[in-house]
Amino acid sequence: MFRNKKGMTIVFWLTAGMAMAGPSQWVNPFVGTAHGGNTFPGALVPWGMVSVSPHNDLKSPSGYSYGNPTIYGFGHVHLSGTGCPDLGSVLIMPTVGDIRTDLEKMKSNYDHEVASPGYYRVNLKTYEITAEMTATTRSGMSQFTFPSRKGSANILIDVSHRLTTDPVTLKSPTFESQVKIISPTEVEGFTQSGDFCSVYAGNKQTVFFVAQFSKPAVRAGTWKGSAVRDEKEQTGKYGQEGIGAFFRFSTAEQEPIVVKVGISYVSIENARLNLQTEIPGWDFETVKSTARKTWDEELSKLEVVGGLENQLKIFYTALYHALIHPSVFSDVNGQYQGMGHTGVKTTQGYIRYHVFSLWDTYRNLHPFLGLFYPERQLDMTKSLVEMAKEGGWLPKWELGGNETSVMVGCPAVPVILDTYRQDLKRFDVESAYASMVKSLSPGGNKTYGGLKSLLRYGFIPKDDDSGDYLWGSVSTSLEYSYDFWCLAQLAKDLKKKEDYEKYIHLSGVYRDLYDSTSGFIRAKNRDGTFMSPFDPLATCCDQSWPDNGGPGYVEGNAWQYLFFVPHDMDGLKRLLGGDKAFVDRLQECFDGGHYDATNEPDIAWPYLFDFVPKEGWRTQKMVRELMDKHYKDTPDGIPGNDDCGVMSAWYLFSALGFYPVCPGSNSYQIGSPLFKQVNVHLDKMIYPGGLLLLKTVNNSDRNLYVKSIQVDGFDLKSQFFKHDALVYGKTIVFKMDSQPSGSFPSFGPWKDSNPLKK
Repeated sequence: MFRNKKGMTIVFWLTAGMAMAGPSQWVNPFVGTAHGGNTFPGALVPWGMVSVSPHNDLKSPSGYSYGNPTIYGFGHVHLSGTGCPDLGSVLIMPTVGDIRTDLEKMKSNYDHEVASPGYYRVNLKTYEITAEMTATTRSGMSQFTFPSRKGSANILIDVSHRLTTDPVTLKSPTFESQVKIISPTEVEGFTQSGDFCSVYAGNKQTVFFVAQFSKPAVRAGTWKGSAVRDEKEQTGKYGQEGIGAFFRFSTAEQEPIVVKVGISYVSIENARLNLQTEIPGWDFETVKSTARKTWDEELSKLEVVGGLENQLKIFYTALYHALIHPSVFSDVNGQYQGMGHTGVKTTQGYIRYHVFSLWDTYRNLHPFLGLFYPERQLDMTKSLVEMAKEGGWLPKWELGGNETSVMVGCPAVPVILDTYRQDLKRFDVESAYASMVKSLSPGGNKTYGGLKSLLRYGFIPKDDDSGDYLWGSVSTSLEYSYDFWCLAQLAKDLKKKEDYEKYIHLSGVYRDLYDSTSGFIRAKNRDGTFMSPFDPLATCCDQSWPDNGGPGYVEGNAWQYLFFVPHDMDGLKRLLGGDKAFVDRLQECFDGGHYDATNEPDIAWPYLFDFVPKEGWRTQKMVRELMDKHYKDTPDGIPGNDDCGVMSAWYLFSALGFYPVCPGSNSYQIGSPLFKQVNVHLDKMIYPGGLLLLKTVNNSDRNLYVKSIQVDGFDLKSQFFKHDALVYGKTIVFKMDSQPSGSFPSFGPWKDSNPLKK
């Protein structure tokens, strides 16, 4: 154990054959790369702009699907765990022999894949080349060891390649690319991508790059289509022929050639500056080692004591995936592209981030980062506030400085409230509040559809005629209901009494959609009648594509949205007939197979039993079962796509023993902790307690029920933690048992204090 320059305690674990090994040893980057997890195994550092990763599936959101037989090349920017593809830009491929410019002709069979935090290696069998990758925040470094074929070693850079599932948009003429050879050791250019999830998304981002080689090429040129040329520059559109550059080297037997690539979303000059600043030399092993140490430093914030090897692997791999997005967007000089193509801006004392999958991440990832990585979360919140200043509205699903308009509700609102209430207030709070009000107000707002109708009818009707684009009238109404509650809470904290009264009233709109006859929250027509026919199990088709959600719902059905009132569980219980009826319906949801662990709408449902006295044991049992069933140390070890770290964050919170059902409430419902002890090294600059000890007594697979909890020696009298209990250096001890406890109290955080009450 030692302390680094920032005073952070770094702990190293000793394992057989590995002295002084940190927690990165437990990470398996291949987890989530199969069965729709949509993660990637390539090299990156925490929250890195750059990720150097293989592409073996040109339609995968991450460019990679475990088990696919051939590699097309190695891209330098990627999305992790998303449901749609984008980016994948600056594809580099080493080959030998003739120069082939078609991806299907340059691809290679492969074996001997190895991946660890900050490092990836593979053997390209077709060419007998060993390919290795590592990365810094804004630059990538690849090392290709060629066989003994003098004069035939090639490195190809394809700037026309991008990841998309749509063969039409793949050749869209709206996207351009350029490549320019500067010298036998350097090439620069840019490539564009966009149309995330839909040709109507409207996002288009430009990735600029500079690539440098460790030795001069004996020949360098470009290609356009299938024609290989000695010309030094090519520019074109995707609707035309493919574009790229090739470099041919004379290599000795097993000679490595190193390629460094700097990336920027601002300019070629910034890409070069990023590269010069972060990788000034050519020592691949040093960059690789530094990347590994960076991961160890961040992963060590949560130090697990005890646990089986596979549990450690699942936990630290989940933590690894939770620290990928949002990703750094600003360059080393602080410059970045303003939201909505508003021009180049410069940060003032913060790091700008992008890739905000907010409909997913507001539920647990941002609360997780605020608790354990508060400086990062604070800068992410500053990024959201500045985006609203630049683009006019809070972002919904932002990528590369552009709004993609994917998903529903106004999910930046709970993120801002939760950050503020975690006592992370060093951002422009008044501007943030103003942007929250503006984004939740109708009038010129094309991002947040349905607000005009919600204010007119008290809900969003299924037969809405406002002209707004709507997906899931029920789901969108429920999301806005929660968003208005969050806005009301910030209004209250800022002593804006009239605003509080207005928005707390709007937070109750969910009640107008409850049908006591069917027992579900369901779609209504403008005239107030419930839409019929009604099938609570329908998962299609509110929109035109399969499995987008039943009529009125987004990626779910009536069961999966029945309990989506995180801000007013007392009110929901009354609608359903009281505590017993609530528990019965919730248990029926699980027993009937209606709970979907792979998607966000019902991800918190296992923790809802905590809101009924003496029923928390059901949460404890359910959480353990779900962790065991859905999370593994295998490529298919994540339930569904990871959604930028959300599924991983669910596991992390659950393994620690608590979960934020209602972000912004500063309350965490209690589950069933997995490990003997977790030493949480809090950021002392923000949370003065410094060290949080989470301990369990008598914990095992059988002893999964919480008998009692003590916080610094005092018995906990509720079924939730408040934020302050976690950040002021407490020792929390869970005493576990094999049977549900009849004595451990179980109260919801708002019992007898319904936030909707006047």
